[in-house]
Amino acid sequence: MITVKGHVDHVVVVGAGLAGLAATLHLLGAGRRVTVVERGPGPGGRAGLLESGGFRIDTGPTVLTMPDLVDEAFAAVGDRLADRLELIRLDPAYRARFADGSQLDVHTDGAAMEAAVERFAGARQAVGYRRLRRWLERLYRVQMRRFIDANFDSPLQLAHPDLVRLAALGGFGRLDARIGRFVSDERLRRVFSFQALYAGVPPARALAAYAVIAYMDTIAGVYFPKGGMHALPRALADSAAEAGAAFRYGQSVTRLERSGDRVTAVVTDQERISCDAVVLTPDLPVAYRLLGRGPHRPLRLRHSPSAVILHAGTDRTWPDLAHHTISFGAAWKGTFRELTRTGTLMSDPSLLITRPTATDPALAPPGKHLHYVLAPCPNTEVGPGVREWKELGPRYRDELLAELERREMPGLGAAIEEEGLVTPVDWAAQGHAAGTPFSVAHTFPQTGPFRPRNLVRGTVNAVLAGCGTTPGVGVPTVLISGKLAAQRITGPRPRPVARPSGEAPSYDRP
Repeated sequence: MITVKGHVDHVVVVGAGLAGLAATLHLLGAGRRVTVVERGPGPGGRAGLLESGGFRIDTGPTVLTMPDLVDEAFAAVGDRLADRLELIRLDPAYRARFADGSQLDVHTDGAAMEAAVERFAGARQAVGYRRLRRWLERLYRVQMRRFIDANFDSPLQLAHPDLVRLAALGGFGRLDARIGRFVSDERLRRVFSFQALYAGVPPARALAAYAVIAYMDTIAGVYFPKGGMHALPRALADSAAEAGAAFRYGQSVTRLERSGDRVTAVVTDQERISCDAVVLTPDLPVAYRLLGRGPHRPLRLRHSPSAVILHAGTDRTWPDLAHHTISFGAAWKGTFRELTRTGTLMSDPSLLITRPTATDPALAPPGKHLHYVLAPCPNTEVGPGVREWKELGPRYRDELLAELERREMPGLGAAIEEEGLVTPVDWAAQGHAAGTPFSVAHTFPQTGPFRPRNLVRGTVNAVLAGCGTTPGVGVPTVLISGKLAAQRITGPRPRPVARPSGEAPSYDRP
């Protein structure tokens, strides 16, 4: 593995999002001195917090899986997740509701899910689910250490027996078709393939290897931190600060000073910070602009769809909603065509509705409730541009309310006391390319060793981290990206072990 050469005692990490915080902890664990520069008033990045009218609103990801990766970051400095966060395992992980009126609770326990599938779709589909579960587990084992949690210097590194195993598992086929080999019920196929949207590719065209995301969601378990998702970056930052990291909040990086092919200092709007190496976690265009160059790629980068998010603090709730509810429209293939090809808003939307106060009522004032609605939409390269969204946003908000009231949430409009609407205008203003927070899509030419690397040609001591580089989009992969960036500076290190405790770690406290 190629690593940063020369003296690398002091590292500046730009960005205190999940990738930057993971990199910071792993660097500290390897004995490096770390300064973190963050333009916001506190940690979090995309996983931010908005406080309004007594509501504590998570502005970023709402789904947390693979908490062992969080524990690994804490363990790098001898800390423990169980001492920093109270994680609640969600059961069901999701509730899937369909246009025909049917619904399925998605359990991560195998026996519970098999029984639910049998009640939902019959014994034959339950047998298929059991086979699908075994396949997902094998797929995860083959991929994780070799293809996800790994730094690539060359596509030749793919030449490994695990590549043959992945091919034998059908990982290079199409996701939807592979899922269909196990379960033929179209509704079940949606439950195990909608995750392709995270990767920015329709299930009919996504590699079957991306079913590993379905493994994380439907087998490994979905969790929620008490205090909201923002409690995660806050806990990581607290651990890093106690381990010696220096944080510079409220400072924007304006340029990087260089001497030849090395960055020698990070200059903010308030100070100059000398460094031996730098980890850059902003979106790729921002990072490349700071570096003064980007990679030469034969094809232009393609970006994932974007999303409109409606935050609603209400005076009532709808008990049929689980913590996470996926409300599927009748359309499916057409929806993905609209999002990725024609660039039009979903004519029959599928929505993710998150009700965090179902698990943690303290996120809202007494008797109040919090709802987060995510509506996928085309990015600004494919669909309406930023100027169009300025006018389109309020209209689309009204359309979403009408659709939600027709489906799961009658009376929603009248129940709203605090409201926030986020559109591609806001994502673009935050520096996200193509107006999407989901960055570069996981098409084959943008996957694994073909994805933008975390090293940049022409600068020998700068490393990238975040969802635009390896391994990709999502909370687990972003945490891994921070660790991989740290390894580019420190070299590979054995997996850390958290400090001993009289209590076994638990991610399941009620």
